[in-house]
Amino acid sequence: MGFEMHWVSLRCQGNLDKVTHSSAIEIQLQLSAFKTFLDLAGNQLTGKDFTESFDAACFPLTLFSSSFDLGWASGISATVIQGLLGMLVEGGADNVNQCFLEASRFGSTELVRILLQIAQRNSLDVDVDLALGFASHYCKIGTMECLVEEGNAIAFLGPLMRAAERGCMQVVQWFVQRGCRDMELCLALTAATSSSQVKIAAFLLPHVPQHVLAALSIEILKAAGERSGGSLDGVAFLLQSDFLGDPAATYAVADSIAKSDDEAVAPELRAFLQEHWSEAAFSAGLMCEQNHFVNMVMILMRGGSPICLRDLPGPLRTAITYLPLYRECAKSGGRLLSQRLRGHLVEAVRRVSGQPADKASHGKDLLNILEQHLPPFLLGGAPHVT
Repeated sequence: MGFEMHWVSLRCQGNLDKVTHSSAIEIQLQLSAFKTFLDLAGNQLTGKDFTESFDAACFPLTLFSSSFDLGWASGISATVIQGLLGMLVEGGADNVNQCFLEASRFGSTELVRILLQIAQRNSLDVDVDLALGFASHYCKIGTMECLVEEGNAIAFLGPLMRAAERGCMQVVQWFVQRGCRDMELCLALTAATSSSQVKIAAFLLPHVPQHVLAALSIEILKAAGERSGGSLDGVAFLLQSDFLGDPAATYAVADSIAKSDDEAVAPELRAFLQEHWSEAAFSAGLMCEQNHFVNMVMILMRGGSPICLRDLPGPLRTAITYLPLYRECAKSGGRLLSQRLRGHLVEAVRRVSGQPADKASHGKDLLNILEQHLPPFLLGGAPHVT
């Protein structure tokens, strides 16, 4: 009897392209015939039969809805589907939520909408928030809109964070445009940073209020370092972007974590900050550049190269000494240089200009000074400094 029921239900569902052109009377007759079949079958049908038939009816609509006539989910066609599925639910089908989740996962927005209506009509619970997670994971934007607007899904945080971790810009942008709370945006930024999804982090950063970033800056960097998976490109991006909007504050936060003995700080993060973004890194860069200058002077004075470097024009000697540093700083991007590079640059500018450099400078203005002392024809391969 179960097999016959599946066949009748699918027969009633029919070819949706043809159903679209059927009259209301023909549709009503088909539904009446199916209802009569159910009445005749009586107690011979079990809940399992209704459940399996419900699954059989939803299956093609879940996987192949895009191949049907575009109008199948409205008007008479919708009446057929809703009537058929409604009778199966009344008979005891208990897999509405399962089919609902599958339809969300495959992006069958029309079936999702119908199942929402059936669930509401029959006071059934469907997990719209979990469905939103499925739809967002597979980037089914139309289905996501249906779940929020018609299903009242409100759990944005989980799907938003997972989209940020995967680098799915379309989904992240959709959630932000729909409206997210400040903490949701902050946590999504942390997720993108920890996964080194720099483009996602760059998109989210302007949307997180500065007071939230200031209050949670240490926790953001610590969490990103803990879940980084070996790459700290996301952390470097936040620091280079001056994510606190204040160079002194951004440098201070990095230095604080570098000096911290908190066991919650990932060793890789602490080592990275100590080497590149701490006050000690600035001093090390300064000293390294001083040694570099001494070495260059010794080469100029005592070098045995057939090319007499002392006879080269001053700008060329400057280029030999400092062009690699200039290019490294120029390609680092962002608003801030790392403390290590900043230390190198402060000492280099002092040497080429003959004037003490501002140690409080965050670097870009110093880079412009160094650029003025380099031959322009050698700067073609370096990014322009702004």
